Amino acid sequence: MKQNTTYKQTELGLIPDDWEVKKFNKFSKFYSGGTPLTSKSEYYGGEIPFIKSGEIYYDRTEQFLTQEGLNNSSAKLVYRGDLLYALYGANSGEVAISQLEGAINQAILCIQQNKDEAETIYLYNYLKLEKSNIINKFLQGGQGNLSADIIKNLQIPLPPLLEQKKIADCLSTWDVAIEKQSALINALTDRKKALMQQLLTGKKRLPGFSGEWKEVKLGSICENFQNGNAFSAKDYKKTGIPIVTMGNINLGGYFYFSESKSNFWIEDKSLERYEIKKGDLIIAMTDVTPEKNLIGLTSIIDIDRIFYLNQRVGHIILKPKLADTDFIFYLSQNSYWRNQCKAFATLGVQANLGTNDIKNINIKLPPIEEQTAIAEILATADRELQLQKEKLAQLQQQKKGLMQVLLTGKKRLIN
Repeated sequence: MKQNTTYKQTELGLIPDDWEVKKFNKFSKFYSGGTPLTSKSEYYGGEIPFIKSGEIYYDRTEQFLTQEGLNNSSAKLVYRGDLLYALYGANSGEVAISQLEGAINQAILCIQQNKDEAETIYLYNYLKLEKSNIINKFLQGGQGNLSADIIKNLQIPLPPLLEQKKIADCLSTWDVAIEKQSALINALTDRKKALMQQLLTGKKRLPGFSGEWKEVKLGSICENFQNGNAFSAKDYKKTGIPIVTMGNINLGGYFYFSESKSNFWIEDKSLERYEIKKGDLIIAMTDVTPEKNLIGLTSIIDIDRIFYLNQRVGHIILKPKLADTDFIFYLSQNSYWRNQCKAFATLGVQANLGTNDIKNINIKLPPIEEQTAIAEILATADRELQLQKEKLAQLQQQKKGLMQVLLTGKKRLIN
């Protein structure tokens, strides 16, 4: 670390005395692409990757151009290692180092800097750090598109080239660790999916279990099924008993709760039948997601407090000698269950399940002891996944902290 750094005031704030601030276009060239001038089908299906703004991170694309398609278009070629910046739509402000040689459309800006003045990975990380500032400054409420002129006129802090490279090397070390951790999580996720497919269908039996699996309707293993209450939004409170809604079930089936994002109700003895607590099994009875991936998904309350159940969320009370709560939770993520729920649901902008639909879901159940053993194996896989996700979040937070001090000169990597 460099000791006794002195700083100077610039339009970007305080930076080290030996850093410069330059407009991006003073040391870089910029160009964006376009699309084929006609929609002839023969212009597609070639070998030239056609990169769209949502694909700037990837080493593959959905569309490919022929050479003729490229010649008859305003698309521009980019090369591996070029800096790509997304200008349009939901990806505005995203930046990546291209992993492809291909053509870009008009939603992407290619940045090629003078390598004697600026290091690609340094610029990549600086633009990532500044993304929210750029969006907040130039887009109204984060909506709309950026322009090439906005990016060209950005003021960029430039350390000496050697320091840029040291910063880039340091941050790349974290990127490698993050990539490895992400790959591990993907592998564990695939392993869990395979386990679910084998164990929840009986294709693979656990040692020591040989009892027959029986096909039953969900209603036959329920002691009760409780629909939620129609709470009036105008009477919501800021404190009290939180109301569980569809928003508390995420697409993985796991229970999500945020104190600041919840609505509350005063405690009312007449609403006791709508109370739910830790360990209770709830089910999504309404779904407005495009793919209808929430309808019929169950979740287990994992927070030790009392909640009230809102309408269109159901509470499944199982017969404890017949069904294991955790097993049913995992079973609801299986395609056989999911497809039945989608078939039962009244589909449209909003999909809905009724009480009878839920009770008529067909499932195959092993003996209760095997259900419990299968659920514990899958819960162990979940705990391992969660641990690795927490490690990934720590690595990402560590890198973010490094970016904030290294890319502003608050900490130096040169003597």
